[in-house]
Amino acid sequence: MKVTGLNIHPLKSGRAIAQTRVSVQLDGLAGDRRFMIVDPDGRFITQRELQSLAQVEATHVSGGIHLTMGASAVTASFDPANRMDVRVWSSDVNAAVATEAVNTTLSGWFGQPVKLVHIDAAASRYANPEWAGPESPMSFADGYQVLITTTASLADLNVSLIAKGQEPVGMDRFRTNILVDNDDPWEEDLWESVEIGGIAFDLVKPCARCIMTTQDQATGERIGGNPIQGLAEKRMSADRRVPGVLFGWNAVPRGEGTLSLGDEMRVLKVREERWPMKVRA
Repeated sequence: MKVTGLNIHPLKSGRAIAQTRVSVQLDGLAGDRRFMIVDPDGRFITQRELQSLAQVEATHVSGGIHLTMGASAVTASFDPANRMDVRVWSSDVNAAVATEAVNTTLSGWFGQPVKLVHIDAAASRYANPEWAGPESPMSFADGYQVLITTTASLADLNVSLIAKGQEPVGMDRFRTNILVDNDDPWEEDLWESVEIGGIAFDLVKPCARCIMTTQDQATGERIGGNPIQGLAEKRMSADRRVPGVLFGWNAVPRGEGTLSLGDEMRVLKVREERWPMKVRA
C-alpha cells in the first residue's frame, strides 16, 4: 500500500493544498490548519455555517498567510502580543489575531463580522487524552492531528451512491491529510497503528462525517452526490462515543519526519475487532 495523496489546509475550512512532500510534526502535518476564521466572540467558523470558505485559497508567507477569494486578495501578518481567546468545539486556545484592517477586509468578503486567528508558537492546544493520550499537541483541526483515508473505501462508497442514482464524489469531500491506495474497502478499521516514511501513526478514533461532505470543495455549494446518504447504508456507528456515519480515521503521529507521495505504508498493529456498525433492516 502506498501514499497517493498528501494535503494540507492552511486555513481551517479553506481549500486543500496538495503536497508532494511534507514534514510531519507531533501536532500534525506542517502548515495544516494553523489559521482559522472566528466570529467576534472567538467561536470558530467553518464551511458548515459559511459555505463560501471553500472558495478561499491560503498560502503561507513569512510571518503570516496570503488569502485569495476570486479576484480579491489579502496578506495577513500577526503581532504575537495581539491575542484573543478562541474556541474550537470544546477547546479553548489563546491565539494571535490579524490586524484590524485584515479583519475588516475579510468581514467584507463574507458579509459578516469575522476575525482571522493564528495558532502560533505561544499558543497551545491538546487532543482529547481519552483517545490520543496525554498532552498530544495539535492545531486548529477539529479533533486530532491527521486524517487518514483509503482509495478502496471511497470506491465502495461511490458504488453505493451510484446505486442510489447519485453522482460519485471525490476524496476532496473528506478533506483528508494522507490518502492510502489499497485494495480492500474499510480495512483501515482494523489498523491500530501504521508506519509511513519511518513515522508511526496510531489510528485512535474513526471520523464521524458532517454536512461538509455534501459540499463542492471548489464553490461550497451543496450539490452532487450525498456521501452521508451513501455511508448510511453500512457505515453508521453503533458506538455512542462516536455517533453518526463514519469515513476515515483520526491518527496521532508518534514521531516526526517527512512524508512523500509514493511512500509505502506498513501496518504495525491490527485491532482484534472492527468498529461496530449498525445493520439496516
